[in-house]
Amino acid sequence: MTRGNQREVDRMRAQKRAEASRPQKEKDGLSKEARMARDAAALQAKAAAKAAAKAGQAQK
Repeated sequence: MTRGNQREVDRMRAQKRAEASRPQKEKDGLSKEARMARDAAALQAKAAAKAAAKAGQAQK
């Protein structure tokens, strides 16, 4: 029992590290529905760009 407050200090350090490593989605302030809509729009744009590239490659 000679550790003193080392455990408490380590817990605080671990908590700070955990907060720093949280995913960005929790920090962006969007609701789940807004995040899903944003991600769906990004995926649709990505799919459209890929289809356009594939169509352009097929015409060559």
